[in-house]
Amino acid sequence: MLVDSHCHLDFPALAEDTPGVVERARAAGVRVIQTIGTRLESAARVVALAEAHPGVYCALGVHPHHAAKDRVEDAAPLLRHSEHPRVIGIGESGLDYYYEHSPKEVQAEVFRAHIDAARQSGLPLVVHTRDADQDTIRILEEAMAAGPFAGVIHCYSSSPELAYRALALGLYLGIGGMLTFKRSEELRGTVRELPLERLLLETDAPYLAPEPFRGKRNEPAYVAHVAARLAEIRGLPVAAIERATSENFFRLFAKAQPPPMSS
Repeated sequence: MLVDSHCHLDFPALAEDTPGVVERARAAGVRVIQTIGTRLESAARVVALAEAHPGVYCALGVHPHHAAKDRVEDAAPLLRHSEHPRVIGIGESGLDYYYEHSPKEVQAEVFRAHIDAARQSGLPLVVHTRDADQDTIRILEEAMAAGPFAGVIHCYSSSPELAYRALALGLYLGIGGMLTFKRSEELRGTVRELPLERLLLETDAPYLAPEPFRGKRNEPAYVAHVAARLAEIRGLPVAAIERATSENFFRLFAKAQPPPMSS
């Protein structure tokens, strides 16, 4: 069994054919999908997608790109849906200094509200970070010192320092299609040494399609290619990677239910 721990089924590129996307994923062995919300206004739509498809769960939050427009000042708006059985995470939220569509101080404020929501709800935090490693880890370390919470650095592709400091906080790392890119030799070197029990697989679909689909629309079925590359890097059978990363997902996102093996 495979799990795609992070994609965006509500984005137009996938929403136009959601039943087909889910069916192709299932045919590829992807039995569980987590679709991630990025705007408060899309929360109901994201929850509806999870309700409509067996094996689909969701996390809800505000992406740093939208922090200025969806300015979440406390945990309350994020907790509104947190008891829904299909809502298993908070986010994605974090810092993105590559585009900086929202001011840095606003991104940080909204990020801290998500951390508080994760702590209050007991749901894992889904963290986005791009070109903001030092501020991201500083905020996470400060917040963890104030009270524990669980979470994952989604689409990990940053420095080894970020990985090991995140692991020291008890966080997980999401590994996606970038692992397969020709230019990602440093990333592969780091991932080779990371503890397998703290890795999740993801696609971030419709973005970041792995080789051999790079440049095309990504979808959850392609997480199988990430698993195969990770198995090659670690010198393990693909089945061992599938088993370990799926167990990791259900350990972190404990509200999700593993599907019956016969289904």
